[in-house]
Amino acid sequence: MKKLLLILASVLAFCSSAMAAINLNTATQQELESLNGIGPAKAKAIMDYRTKQGPFKTVDELKNVPGIGDKTLEKLRKDIAVSGKSVAPAAKPAAPAKAGSSSAVPAKPVAKPVAKPVAPAKP
Repeated sequence: MKKLLLILASVLAFCSSAMAAINLNTATQQELESLNGIGPAKAKAIMDYRTKQGPFKTVDELKNVPGIGDKTLEKLRKDIAVSGKSVAPAAKPAAPAKAGSSSAVPAKPVAKPVAKPVAPAKP
């Protein structure tokens, strides 16, 4: 039963992330950076463009932003919009911590629940 619930939760998470879209006109820097292929510099360029030029009228207008070309636009097309509420796509996987890095936070041990003894059934 637990496996079935886990699979169902995974499928629902995937489906909701597949339908997610970032609104180019309202997205924050962090939301833009959540897009595949958009880092801090390109996110800032998108925000600067919309500040100077006004809101994006079409998704294709994103090609006018320095550093974004046809390939990047096609990669992003399914995850972006120019209207509606921004819904962040699934988070990018975090980069693994380097060995010996002082910034790595050690994992906390997980306590296992203790099973209570079951009384034998009465005949």
